[in-house]
Amino acid sequence: MTVAAELELDLDVFAGPFDLLLTLILREEVDLLEVDLAEVVLAYLDHLEAKGELDLEVATEFLVLIAALLELKSRLMLPREDDDELVDLEPGEAAEELLARLLEAQRYRGAAAWLARRLQDESGSRWRSAPAPARLRRSSSADAPAGAYDPARLGAALGGLLRVPPQISTRHLVAPRVSVAERLAHLRALLRRGRFSFDDAVGDADRVTVAVTVFALLELYKQGEATWEQDEPFGPIAVEARRRVAPAGVRGVA
Repeated sequence: MTVAAELELDLDVFAGPFDLLLTLILREEVDLLEVDLAEVVLAYLDHLEAKGELDLEVATEFLVLIAALLELKSRLMLPREDDDELVDLEPGEAAEELLARLLEAQRYRGAAAWLARRLQDESGSRWRSAPAPARLRRSSSADAPAGAYDPARLGAALGGLLRVPPQISTRHLVAPRVSVAERLAHLRALLRRGRFSFDDAVGDADRVTVAVTVFALLELYKQGEATWEQDEPFGPIAVEARRRVAPAGVRGVA
């Protein structure tokens, strides 16, 4: 149960649950300018004192709601003659923004609760990322329980622990063979020829080279030398030089 449903208010202009007050304010059936938000805060403090405990999630929700109401009320209280300079949103638009924030906060709370349930359901479970070794998947008559205390098997097991394990192969690891500076030079050479695709820039290169090429392309974009476009997700990426606009009043020298 949220704080909006738990908190009961007894104000000069309203008496009832906090969530009903929010609904009436958003429907403009209660004038927010007549609602003393300080009394709402004091009522919530009395509610906490009577409850005897502080729920951080519920308290955070209350602070978000009060902050949104204060922002909306401050917009309503601003002078109207300088509205264009002092206020970005009209009161009606501010009310819609408040409602959108409340709905978004509710979605995030629902997602967080779902993740918490999933984490609790899977607590204590750890899944292997690879199948068990083949030697552990095989069984034979020698593995019968009757021979579990055979001294020969115990000696073989202890001897296996004393053997040095084989060296781990690192042949599947790829060391970087290209630098960002090299890929920058390669991309700049392609830009001088005109428009090209990212696939043409990497060709049949390995994954490390492709990754370094992406970093180089981002660096060109950061420096304003190149731009790109992609019509659809995972589609081809077209790269071209960014046109530089000359400052006003500057002319080329013949």
